[in-house]
Amino acid sequence: MDHYFSDAPGTPEKRSSIEFTVNDTGYRLATSSGVFSAGRLDAGTAVLLRKAPRPRRGVYLDLGCGYGPITCVLASEAPDVTVYAVDVNSRALALVQENALALGVSDRVIAAKPEDVPADVVFDGIFSNPAIRIGKQALHEMLLTWLPRLGPDGEAWLVVAKHLGGDSLRDWLVGQGWAAEKEASQKGYRILRVGRGE
Repeated sequence: MDHYFSDAPGTPEKRSSIEFTVNDTGYRLATSSGVFSAGRLDAGTAVLLRKAPRPRRGVYLDLGCGYGPITCVLASEAPDVTVYAVDVNSRALALVQENALALGVSDRVIAAKPEDVPADVVFDGIFSNPAIRIGKQALHEMLLTWLPRLGPDGEAWLVVAKHLGGDSLRDWLVGQGWAAEKEASQKGYRILRVGRGE
């Protein structure tokens, strides 16, 4: 079965675009079939962009970036921010590059598959609307791979639907030794702030 988290979607490419506004700035991004939430800005992503604080400088990770709404907003709002847009989906990564170029931020956006991110890169923060539907074990493995790459004062901001386990994910993260707090709730979504434990 073809999923948006497939490496190379078998779905024929059907291009479109979506428009949305964040902090009074309008965005128009190219999308396509075979990527996550191609028809509209995902509700969870919208909540994350409303509720999570914005970085002013540093190196950040958009984990499971899709066509790049989080990446494009972060890079557009702060000229001293570099964003690694990471996804397994080749079509999504091509769209991120296209959208970053259209917004004039391509020099600060690095679209890459997970295995292509240099091992020595340390992130000042992580933003993610994680692909819950990959399954709990795969989700846990993904988070245990990337969260340790946060810098000493780095934080991750995750959005998870309550009915898809937002509260249980927080409990699991705490059990793994991370400081995880529910920072906000809106429209059935939980915003989790995750940092290093004591």
